[in-house]
Amino acid sequence: MKQKIVMQVHMNCQKCRTKALKVAASANGVDFVGIEGDEKKNMVVIGDGVDPVKLTNSLRKKVGQTNIISLAEVKPS
Repeated sequence: MKQKIVMQVHMNCQKCRTKALKVAASANGVDFVGIEGDEKKNMVVIGDGVDPVKLTNSLRKKVGQTNIISLAEVKPS
């Protein structure tokens, strides 16, 4: 079952955003990674079998403060 995870990641500069996207993209089961929100602080990860806790901990270690905002199933269209 595909799931959509929205996380708030502390990203000040373009280098931080790039690093956060690379960390998320390298996680197991990730199909899509993107940044959204008015201040580009929210990262959206869509994938099958992604562990949100492991992903959040990995981002906290490598990028900085990270919080899970929402976790939802993606319904096939």
